[in-house]
Amino acid sequence: MSKKSIARLAGLFYLAVVLTGIFNLIYVPSQLIVWGDAAVTVNNILNSEFLFRLGIVSGVLCYISFFVLPFILYKLFKSVDKNYAFLMIALAVVSVPISLFNMINKVDVLTLLSGAEYLKAVDTEQIHTQVMLLLRSYNNGISVVQIFWGLWLFPFGYLVYKSRFLPKIFGILLMIGCFGYLIKFFGYLLFPNVAIPLFVELPASFGEIGICLWLLIMGVKDKPAQGVS
Repeated sequence: MSKKSIARLAGLFYLAVVLTGIFNLIYVPSQLIVWGDAAVTVNNILNSEFLFRLGIVSGVLCYISFFVLPFILYKLFKSVDKNYAFLMIALAVVSVPISLFNMINKVDVLTLLSGAEYLKAVDTEQIHTQVMLLLRSYNNGISVVQIFWGLWLFPFGYLVYKSRFLPKIFGILLMIGCFGYLIKFFGYLLFPNVAIPLFVELPASFGEIGICLWLLIMGVKDKPAQGVS
């Protein structure tokens, strides 16, 4: 398989990660979850249960795609620096089992709202509280796994920067994006009452979406010219 074909395959899997991730992590919660009102949240989930289930499926597909992606990228970048390419795989792949296990929290929400006979002994208000705790626990899990979503971007960005067959600007954005993720996690953990500025997330967003579209549309040169970035 040529480098251009490998690049486009990587872009395709990256696009799957981006689209399913946005749907699961941003769109579905924005439609269903009202953090200040458990009753409204539960009612939203019950009325749009298929959307909630679709979010879970989308999340699972996102993490499966994210598991495959770094191995494809390894084929693309191993000639640039095999050690950094291996580190990129390790930091990305370690996040996948954590992410999948964290999804249990959302499945448990469905169990609580299933109307099963054994749940009739539990007060409605208690069920609502449990649902919100599970949703908050899921978000906490996402916060933790973001450490690895950030860390893998540094070796990935370095490889892009050194490759000479991809624009260096994407490599710079990805490496800066690594620290954006870490700032977001440690800032939230250490200073929970301080709002993290939105611009902290922008380098990672621009870098990931940019490299995704570049790989998918432009691909790479099979034989990079010396000095070309």
